[in-house]
Amino acid sequence: MKTTDRNALIAFPILILIGILVALAGSQGGALIAGVPLFALSVGLAFLIQWLVFIPAYLMQTEKFFDLTGSLTYISVIIIAILFSAGVDGRSILLAALVIIWAVRLGSFLFGRIKKAGKDDRFDEIKPSFIRFLNVWTIQGLWVTFTMAAALVAITTSNRKELDAFAIIGLLIWIFGFVFEVVADSQKSRFNADPANKGKFIQTGLWARSRHPNYFGEIVLWIGIAVIAVPVLQGWQWFALISPLFVTLLLTRVSGVPLLEKKADQKWGGQEDYETYKKKTPVLIPRL
Repeated sequence: MKTTDRNALIAFPILILIGILVALAGSQGGALIAGVPLFALSVGLAFLIQWLVFIPAYLMQTEKFFDLTGSLTYISVIIIAILFSAGVDGRSILLAALVIIWAVRLGSFLFGRIKKAGKDDRFDEIKPSFIRFLNVWTIQGLWVTFTMAAALVAITTSNRKELDAFAIIGLLIWIFGFVFEVVADSQKSRFNADPANKGKFIQTGLWARSRHPNYFGEIVLWIGIAVIAVPVLQGWQWFALISPLFVTLLLTRVSGVPLLEKKADQKWGGQEDYETYKKKTPVLIPRL
């Protein structure tokens, strides 16, 4: 067995254990279905969907439905949580609506992008390995769980509070982050679609103020979700505030910024205009 496969085999139960611990923490003071916490069932569903789609994805050796599956998982889990929660209130409906709007927009955008590109080369070395490819889908289940933890806890909790200043402030933060991300993605898509820009890098619009403005918007909107959820958190449910922190760490330290920065350095590193752009443009937080 290859070292990479052996490491992946060791990682699999660890990923499951983390998911179980999150499910236990978020279930405190939450709604029950046949004696089982709704939050825990929601977490289980997030993983189950990934594993079910993994089967045909592995057999067909394709990653085309990976991002789309992630978005559909958010939507499915949130809808089921709303349907089975007791005493659904305005805060729950607001959070569910914001998560669904985000998931539909991002999922359609990413699916369209990979459909146009034909494939995602990040998966080239992983797909042939059953356990490594399975882990990628399992990690997506964990990603969904961590990312929407604050929203899911607030929806499934028995602690209800009317919409307040936290909801208004959180909504405004979410709107700002969402619009920022959508505009950044749109600007880059238009730039890449122009044949005159072939082989060039974008440094206009929001991309003149941040090298990764779409990721900045993504982080901000999840902070907004967490702010809306704050008033109803209690006990171990406070762990849910890890949601925006997890998104930040994932995008800035793991799969987002590091990979794209490395790829850009390999493509344009040494070019005077690119090096100047890097020096004057912040990596994430836009300059005024």
